[in-house]
Amino acid sequence: MNDLTEEQIRTELALILDRRSADTRLSTMGAGSDDLDEGRRYLANTVRDGWHVPTWPREHGGQDASAHQNSLIGRVLREFVVPDLYPFAIGLGMVGPALLQHGTEVQQRDWLKPIASGEAIWCQMFSEPEAGSDLANVALTAQQDGDEWILGGQKTWTSRAMWADWAICLARTDPTQPKHKGLTMFAIPMSLSGVEIRPLMQMNRDAHFSEVFVDGARISDQCRIGDVGEGWRVAMTVLAHERAGGGSRGGGDGNARGLKLPSWVADLQVLVGEQSSDWRNKVAAIYARDTTSRWTAQRAGDEARSTGSPGPAGSGAKLRTVNSYKSRSYLANRTAGAHGMLEDGHGYIETLTAPSMSIRGGTDEIQRNILGERVLGLPGEPRLDRDVSWSESRRGLI
Repeated sequence: MNDLTEEQIRTELALILDRRSADTRLSTMGAGSDDLDEGRRYLANTVRDGWHVPTWPREHGGQDASAHQNSLIGRVLREFVVPDLYPFAIGLGMVGPALLQHGTEVQQRDWLKPIASGEAIWCQMFSEPEAGSDLANVALTAQQDGDEWILGGQKTWTSRAMWADWAICLARTDPTQPKHKGLTMFAIPMSLSGVEIRPLMQMNRDAHFSEVFVDGARISDQCRIGDVGEGWRVAMTVLAHERAGGGSRGGGDGNARGLKLPSWVADLQVLVGEQSSDWRNKVAAIYARDTTSRWTAQRAGDEARSTGSPGPAGSGAKLRTVNSYKSRSYLANRTAGAHGMLEDGHGYIETLTAPSMSIRGGTDEIQRNILGERVLGLPGEPRLDRDVSWSESRRGLI
C-alpha cells in the first residue's frame, strides 16, 4: 500500500470501523472490564491492511509504513471507535517490537501475525516477590537440558496472565554471573504443564494481575529470544516500548475531528451543575497538560521510529500519562459528588484503579531515576552489586 493522504486513510478506515461521536464511551486500561471480544473483532478487521501496527512488515500484519505515515494513521484512528486494547497491549506494543529486534525469522513468522490479529494474547513475566523495581534480581531459573530448558520459580503482578496464550519471561540462566549478565529471555506457552496462574484481586474488583508459579516446565530452545545471557538487553527493549506507551492506541480520550471538547470534558459537563471557576481551572489544567504531553509523546515517538528504539524519554511519557489518568479520575469522581462513592457512580472504578498506575509498568520513582540519570545526566545511585555474582549478592555477601 503506497503512502495515502489523510483523507484516503479516513475513507479506508470508514469501510471497516465506526466513527466516534460525542456519545462514544470507552473504558481505559481494562478498568472494570474483562471484555476480549471487541478488541479481537477490531484487530481481526484491521490486520489485513495493517492499520493498527502499520510499521510492522506486511507479512506480519503491518504495512511497512514510514514514521510519517504511521503518525498520520494514528491521528486519523482517533476519529474512529478503537476499543480498549488492554488485554492485547503487551503483545502489540512490547513483545511485537522486541521480536522484530531480537527474534529469529521463525519466531517472527510464528508469533507476530497472531499478535496483530488478536488471535494470541501475551503477558509479561518479569516481576517477582523480590525483583520488582530491582528487576535484575529475578530468581526464576532456567536450566538447559539438551535442546530444552527446565524452568522453575515464581512471578508476580503479571498483567493479563489469566487471558494469555503466551508469556515473555525473564529467567536466571547463570547465577555465577553478575545479576544483569546471567539472564536469558524466553517465550512460554501459558498452557504448559508446570505453569499455574493465580489471579490477584485488586481493590477495584479487577483480577488483571496474577501470581504465576512455574515448577519443572519444559520448553524448547526455539522459545529462547536472543542469545543466552542477553536477557537483560531484550528486557530493556521491552520496557522501553512499555514506557513509550506501546500498544496504547486503543481507548483514549476520544478527541475526534469536529468535536469541540474531548469526550471526558463533555462527560464532566453532564455531571456538574453550575461550573465554578475552580472547577474550570482544574479542567483547563488537565487539558493543557494532556495537550503538552501529546506533543511531547509525538516528538519522542518520531525520534524512536527514526532510531529504531525508544529512548529514556519514554519514562517522562509514562509519568505524564499516569498523572493525567489520576487527575481525570479523581476530578470525575469528585464532580459526581456523593453518588461517586457508589459502585455505579461516575469515576468510581477509575478512582480505585488510579493508584495502581503509579506502580504498574515501573514505579514513578524508577521513572524519575531514569530521567535523572539518562536524560539529565545526574550521578547514578551507588550499585555495589554491579560486578559481583548474583549468587553472592542474593545471599547478602557484599
